[in-house]
Amino acid sequence: MFQMDLEYNKGILFARLKGSLSKRGSVKLNNYLVPVILKHKIKYLVYNLFELMEIDEVGIDAILNTKCAIRANKGKIFLCEVPLEFNKDIRKLHIKETSNELTALELIHV
Repeated sequence: MFQMDLEYNKGILFARLKGSLSKRGSVKLNNYLVPVILKHKIKYLVYNLFELMEIDEVGIDAILNTKCAIRANKGKIFLCEVPLEFNKDIRKLHIKETSNELTALELIHV
């Protein structure tokens, strides 16, 4: 099961992912999150992966799609609290990683 907790604060969309980001969860990212980013011209996205238990190639592709949407808005995307077992897969995305949401917030507002 996949859950996504969204919070928009100080011009930044925080997406906290929980559970398994596979085909079903990827549909939520692609069909809900990407259009929201484009429609509202969101420039900054911070993914918190602390409670993510599993991610597959489809999930990686979904995160890549949101990265493309943020880049289309000339923004920045960050990953934080990435579980060690996902480091190898996540590095393929070439998204800046931070230790936590507060650090990402500081980097965005520099």
